[in-house]
Amino acid sequence: MDKKPNKKKFEVQPGETISDCLDRMAEEGYSPVRRMEEPVFKEVKKNGKIEQEYHEQRIVFEGKLQ
Repeated sequence: MDKKPNKKKFEVQPGETISDCLDRMAEEGYSPVRRMEEPVFKEVKKNGKIEQEYHEQRIVFEGKLQ
């Protein structure tokens, strides 16, 4: 029998709702204990300079084994 880790991170995938991600966590036997939002930047070349520009917000849940 495989032993699951006590904590695992679940990222909300593109095209997936938050509730879909939480349902996926529950199916694997984890309950959410923390929500983290991280900005994602992309490099864009403007006027000969490379600048970082905001692209999207990534939502990651930390789950604890039930």
